Parts: sequence; structure tokens; C-alpha cells
Amino acid sequence: MSVAQGIGMTSQRTRSRMIERLREQGIRDERVLTAIASVPRHLFVSEALAHRAYEDTALPLILGQTISQPYVVARMIELLLSGREGLGKTLEVGAGCGYQAAVLACLTKEVYAVERLGPLLAQARENLRQAKLTRVRLKHADGMAGLVEAAPFDTIIVAAASAGVPHALIEQLAPEGRLMLPKGGLDQSLCLIERRAGEVTETRLEGVHFVPLLPGIA
Repeated sequence: MSVAQGIGMTSQRTRSRMIERLREQGIRDERVLTAIASVPRHLFVSEALAHRAYEDTALPLILGQTISQPYVVARMIELLLSGREGLGKTLEVGAGCGYQAAVLACLTKEVYAVERLGPLLAQARENLRQAKLTRVRLKHADGMAGLVEAAPFDTIIVAAASAGVPHALIEQLAPEGRLMLPKGGLDQSLCLIERRAGEVTETRLEGVHFVPLLPGIA
């Protein structure tokens, strides 16, 4: 039996513990908690790290990237959902290993995800296949350019930090849409962008630490 298979046999218990930790940390939206509980996070990390999959920590991926801490995933999505019936058509920038896209796919039927690193995108595709969440639409693309062919989006979530908000992403945000991204360099914080009645507002939230958002594809 592989490590991942062994983790899978006990994942229900460890996922339940993770959800209780998220509640203790202040996550209240049951939609978010249910979605995170539904996703087998151990499928999205290497077999060597599968035993740590349900810890509340970021873990390393290939090419110097990371899978986000469960609390940060939950917090970003909870903020995007706050006061709304759902996420609507959603774009994820920085698909990584596919974990956050998997959580999003439990909350809305239309999820698009772009990733600039080809090998990581291939890994995300395989991870989502194993998790039986194949309806996520993945594309090898420059996330700073968004995904114009599928725009506009009701929700955009960025899984990498940018010094500013990419103009293309704001342009692809639907009326009443929301965009969440980590903003800053060494000192980063979550930033919620909202389009309301033709106006775009920006709200700074708590501090975070993400890999940088880079242009181009590789």
C-alpha cells in the first residue's frame, strides 16, 4: 500500500480535524467548510508529503511553488462569498496543483483556472482527474492577462502576489463582481476588489504570504 493510499484510508478523520481547526480560526461559512471537507487534499501533494496534507500549512510543490494553507484558501473564498448566493462564473489565476480549483468546483459549476507553468498544469490536470473533478477548465496561459475568451467573471481569485492589481483582471470582472488577490511584495495583504454600479473599490484585509505573480508562460 502506498503512503497516499494509507492517508486516504484515514483522511475522513484527519479532514474532520482540519475543519474543526478552521472553525476555531474563525471560518463560519458552512458552504466553504463543506467544500474543503469534500476535497481529498492528500491527492494534491507529493506522496512523500501526503501524511502532512491535512495540516494547516502551505506545502512545497514542483518548480518552487506551494499549495496554499487551508485557512488561507477558506478565508479568501469566504470573503468572496460573503453576502452572496454563490460565486458564479469563477476564474482562478495560478492553478498550481489544482487544489483550490477543486474547492471552487464544489461551490460553483463554472470554474476556469490558468497556470503559467506547463509541468504544474499537467500535474493539476492529473490531480483533478484523480479527485473526479474534471469539469474545471484548465489553460496554460499568462495569468496576468486573465482569460479574455471566457470573460466576464463574477469571481476572480488570484493565488500569487502582485504589487498592483493587473488591469486585465479588473476589465474581465463582471458588474457586481469580486476579485481577491494578495497584494504587495515582501509585505503582503489580501485585497478585495469589487465592481459596484460602475465603480471599482478596493479593500485591504489581513496579511498573507504568497509566491509572486509573474508574467508569461513556461
